[in-house]
Amino acid sequence: MKKEIVVIIGGPGTGKTSVIDELIKKGYICYPEVSREVTLEARRQGIEQLFLEKPLLFSELLLEGRKKQHADALQEESRIVFLDRGIPDVLAYMHYIGDSYPSAFDDACKEYRYTKIFFLPPWEEIYSPDEERYENWEQAKLIADHLVETYTNYGYNLIEVPKDTVDNRILFILGHLS
Repeated sequence: MKKEIVVIIGGPGTGKTSVIDELIKKGYICYPEVSREVTLEARRQGIEQLFLEKPLLFSELLLEGRKKQHADALQEESRIVFLDRGIPDVLAYMHYIGDSYPSAFDDACKEYRYTKIFFLPPWEEIYSPDEERYENWEQAKLIADHLVETYTNYGYNLIEVPKDTVDNRILFILGHLS
C-alpha cells in the first residue's frame, strides 16, 4: 500500500481550513495547521504576535512541528493523510518577510517529501482576517506567490484547486489521488 501524504497549501483566507474540516467530517485523517497552536502558545506566554516579534523562533517551532507531523503521518494506518501546510511553507513565509534562515530549513525541505501538493489560489470573495491572521488582501496574494515559488523550487508540481464550493473542491482533490 502506497502511503499518500497530501499537503493543502494556499495564502491566508483561501479556504484551507474549511476544506480540511470537511475532509475530517468525511472520515479522512487530517493534521491541522501548526502555526495556530504555536501562536496561541506564545500568547499564553505573553507574546502577542510571535511571527512578527521573533520570526526565526516562530519558524523553528513550525519546522519542528511540521517534521513531527510528517513522521506521524508515515505511521498512520490510513493510506491517505492530509496536512494543512507543509515544511516548504516555513521557507515561503521567511522569503515573504525577507528574513534569512539556517541551512537546516532547506535540508528539511529536501528530506521530508510529500506525495501531492494542492494549491488553493487567492480568492478575494472569501478572504477575511481573523485573530491569528494579520495579513491584508495584498499581503495574502504575495504570500501565495511565495508559496508557489518555494514549492516549485523544491520540485513539486502544484495542483491548483478551482474556486468552488467546499464539497466540489474536495471532490476535485479526491479525484486527483490514486
